Amino acid sequence: MSGRGTRVGAASLSAQDVPYFACADMFSFLAEFTRDPNSTYTVLVMDEEGMEQPRPYRVRPKRLLMWWTGTALALALALLSLVIFTPLREWIPGYGTAEMQRSARLNALRLAAMQDSLAMQQQYMRQLRNLMLGQIDSSLVRDERAPEPTLAVSGELAEVAADPLSEDWTDHEQPALSLERLPAAETPPVTPVSTAGERYLTRLRFPVLPPVNGFLTRGFDARTGHYAIDLAVEEGSVVRAVGDGHVIFADWTHEGGFTLAIQHADGYVSVYKHNQRLLKRVGDRVRDREAIALSGNSGEITTGPHLHFELWHNGLAQDPRLYFLGL
Repeated sequence: MSGRGTRVGAASLSAQDVPYFACADMFSFLAEFTRDPNSTYTVLVMDEEGMEQPRPYRVRPKRLLMWWTGTALALALALLSLVIFTPLREWIPGYGTAEMQRSARLNALRLAAMQDSLAMQQQYMRQLRNLMLGQIDSSLVRDERAPEPTLAVSGELAEVAADPLSEDWTDHEQPALSLERLPAAETPPVTPVSTAGERYLTRLRFPVLPPVNGFLTRGFDARTGHYAIDLAVEEGSVVRAVGDGHVIFADWTHEGGFTLAIQHADGYVSVYKHNQRLLKRVGDRVRDREAIALSGNSGEITTGPHLHFELWHNGLAQDPRLYFLGL
């Protein structure tokens, strides 16, 4: 090699010296390029027998080092991109653990939902068979049902408190007393001008089907102000009216998100909360089992995708489980 100071070195290597050179002198050979990276070296390449003409190469260590560094960075970026953007990332130890855990939890929830749905369908078939045979289930008319399931929540979403939310919560305990049976002052009877509305609004024929095909996550509890039942269901599921009626409320609320209320005959009002989208507006008339909304997870007071359903009769909350088939 020759440098800027015209340093030239030559050595005669035999076949026995090659391993020694490869193992011991390689570092000293490469050290020649690091003494002065800005210098220019001339490297002569010749065959062992010296039959061919020596081939000189001009080498600048600084440029060679930059080329090696750039090549190494490019290879590292290519390898990193290959690992990040291809399925090879799953080979990294511990990378797929979180994803596997999420998948396992999701599969467990789906399995539980399928089991609950199957149990509900079996119960629905039994009740339908009893109705067809004239064997009415006493749990539909009396308060003989299993304890209400509760959903444990914490923080701002906690709705279960030691003190009742309303001083008059006992008025809504089941069976809630209709206002028609409360003592009232004598008033002259009012003759309706037209009975077209009564002819149109068919009375609710209980028991009825639930508004969505979901599973119960929280029941009716008047003491804590939960005058409804929560039915867990996937977002975007069709919510259907429980009977004929007119829409009296269809708007956004802070706690209930997209909320819709329907006035039915005989003083019944049904309320549907936490919807993703409303399909009806105030004043619209709806038929029994007509699609009125798409279920969702809207509103501030919610713990996941579900339908919050309320049923009121003459101003008093009713437990919908007493009026539904399959719950």
